[in-house]
Amino acid sequence: MEQASAAAQTPPTRPALRKKPARLGRGHFRRFGAFYVMMAPTIVFLLINNYIPMVGSLIAFKNIKFAPGETLFESFLRSPWVGLFNFEFLFKTSDAWLITRNTVLYNAVFIVLNTVIGIAFAIMFNSMKNRFLAKFHQTTMFLPFFMSMVIVSYLVYAFLNNELGLMNKVILPLFGANAVEWYSDPKWWPLILPLVNTWKGIGYYAIIFMAAIIGIDDEYYEAATIDGASKWKQITAITIPLIRPVIIVMVLLQVGRIFNADFGLFWQVTRNAGAIYDTTRVIDTYVYQSFINAGDIGMSSAAGLYQAVVGFLLVFTANLVIRKISKDDALF
Repeated sequence: MEQASAAAQTPPTRPALRKKPARLGRGHFRRFGAFYVMMAPTIVFLLINNYIPMVGSLIAFKNIKFAPGETLFESFLRSPWVGLFNFEFLFKTSDAWLITRNTVLYNAVFIVLNTVIGIAFAIMFNSMKNRFLAKFHQTTMFLPFFMSMVIVSYLVYAFLNNELGLMNKVILPLFGANAVEWYSDPKWWPLILPLVNTWKGIGYYAIIFMAAIIGIDDEYYEAATIDGASKWKQITAITIPLIRPVIIVMVLLQVGRIFNADFGLFWQVTRNAGAIYDTTRVIDTYVYQSFINAGDIGMSSAAGLYQAVVGFLLVFTANLVIRKISKDDALF
């Protein structure tokens, strides 16, 4: 009886009301018009700089032939369609496996080093008690990121020059080792190139990860310290899990360019030495050399489109896998 009377006194719950979809009327634009105005410059910039040029991807399916006095657009309209013929340039060449292997493996190593070392330096900077020294080290490490790859190539050449380089003249003699012809011996470059790439770009990744670490509430670390957790335990149980979304985003952004190599790194730093092509030639440098020799703009466009499509598919697939594992950590 008591349950029945309580149920009688309880007012019936109303069914959940469905939200009506927002209509694009005068009231909508009156309310959100300021935001559309703020978005307009960025949208126009993206359309002009990112989306309209995508029409040029059609060049990859044409055999562009220039005639005297013609513009590129006129040549594009007059040139015949060749289907996937330009893509055969990448897949049927004898160096296809070599350049693809080098591009993918180098970028895979770069992703691992940038992520692991970037997180390590970010944690170290954040743990430093002296704020002045922490800022000084951050600035010093970030400086190479702004250097042109041409400058970096000359710095590397100052170390690796066969006759006057610091390695052959000072460092190797200290250990009783013989001089090395660095630009003629390909076996050293799988170590040199990741080292140079990490030195140049690690400051950028360290700053990104440090910004994420700074956003963590100090109460987590205070509670862990009271419970007797060591520094390593705090890093593995608090820091890494809480910055995991940032780590995933940074890795996905790098995965999207795994088929794109840093042209300056592989062209300038190696000084385009033919003796070390087996370990330094990648898709970008190979396409550039072939374009210089053949002057075929269609083949170059096909290579760029191939890299963009594969990069998009890799990002989409990697995000799909992350979404299956942890939906909250997915990028989209």
